[in-house]
Amino acid sequence: QVDLAESGGGSVQAGGSLRLSCVVSTNIAMIHYMGWYRQAPGLKRQSVATITRSGDSSYADFVKGRFTISRDIHKNTVYLQMTNLRIKDSGIYVCGALGPNTTLPTYGYWGLGVQVTVSP
Repeated sequence: QVDLAESGGGSVQAGGSLRLSCVVSTNIAMIHYMGWYRQAPGLKRQSVATITRSGDSSYADFVKGRFTISRDIHKNTVYLQMTNLRIKDSGIYVCGALGPNTTLPTYGYWGLGVQVTVSP
């Protein structure tokens, strides 16, 4: 069993920045994919950014050049640095641990999510 605890959400004006953190209860070097997902009511979770256990990152098109995913293996923590935030970036951001792939994962653990609100 893997527990994930997110923090760093809040309200910010458009053009501002936020840094999300996800503390994981196990060695994140053993997790195939760590990622951040955005969720809106009635919609499926949408992948925002992922990082593999090898350190390779991938981003959704709508955040490329603005968001950066990173990790601290010693702290078992994954971060999402969000810059130049837009109003449409608003939503609930959920941290996930998935593997061995993201298309048809055989395991998946999720945090409770944090609210990100971007104001005009």
